[in-house]
Amino acid sequence: MAEKQQKPERKHTLAHRVEYALARGMETAVSMLPERAADRLGAGLGHLIHSPLKIRRGVVEENLRLAFPDASPAWIERTADGCYAHLGREATAMLRLSKLDPQAVVERTVTHGWDEMNEALEGGRGVILVTGHYGNWEIAAATVASRGVPIGAIVRRQGNRLVDARLNDLRRRLGVETIYQSEAPSRVPRLLRRNGVVGIVGDQDARRAGVFVPFFGRPASTHRGPALFALKLGAAVFSCVARRQAGADVRYDVIGERVPVARTDDLDADVRTLTAELAARLEAQVRVAPEQYFWFHRRWKTKPPRELEAAAGGIPRGDGEGSDSASEDGQA
Repeated sequence: MAEKQQKPERKHTLAHRVEYALARGMETAVSMLPERAADRLGAGLGHLIHSPLKIRRGVVEENLRLAFPDASPAWIERTADGCYAHLGREATAMLRLSKLDPQAVVERTVTHGWDEMNEALEGGRGVILVTGHYGNWEIAAATVASRGVPIGAIVRRQGNRLVDARLNDLRRRLGVETIYQSEAPSRVPRLLRRNGVVGIVGDQDARRAGVFVPFFGRPASTHRGPALFALKLGAAVFSCVARRQAGADVRYDVIGERVPVARTDDLDADVRTLTAELAARLEAQVRVAPEQYFWFHRRWKTKPPRELEAAAGGIPRGDGEGSDSASEDGQA
């Protein structure tokens, strides 16, 4: 039988090499700064991108209006600006990962619900940790690894393979195993059988392949993967976020909440129920500090069937103004 031909490796284009060189240069420059100075630099760049550059500002403000329909224009603008500042701070925090080790992650994180997760791991079937683009999701995974628990994070492969390899190297230094989406069906069961933790960022638009569940009162196409893995493999499920604390120091509250998994004879219904509950848990956390959510993504891009849209429910939306103080408290 002829040997199976391997796909040729993708060549690094000149644009990718330049992009990688710039990224490494920024990583080196930011890493040389004191942490607070790097944090202030990131926030300043974020404010600059928000105004006057206005990159994706329309998308951010539209998403905030959809999520908080009763909020005032002033609240929307303040929260949008805070969103850019938060993104800038977390970008510099990511660039500084090369300076961190597991002990440094322990010192920067305060865990909530850790005992419950340890109890879940005693069941021997692993844990699925579902988070969203909120706070710092890379720190959420690193927090688990820093406490000595094996974790693999499902990620999307970057188009620039040089940048992708560097990100994987930084994760590996902190004890986080990278699992590409295409590898998940085979590698996730193996990791759960070893009683490890699988981290999944599950809040991006899943297009027509997703299941529509309420998110801020609007049907959002959401990936089925976390629920399917949990239901088929018997793993415990936790909703998790790493929210940055207020204050000058770079510290995070890493919050894990166990989510009950109901199993009936209707797998599709069970997937929808669990996916909806995970979306509701994430929404509740986002409301605490809306400026820490990644509003740059068109979360409601895929439109649902009309009957689902008419029946959309979810937890109460709130009035936006009531989130003002929480939004400011979430700033660092």
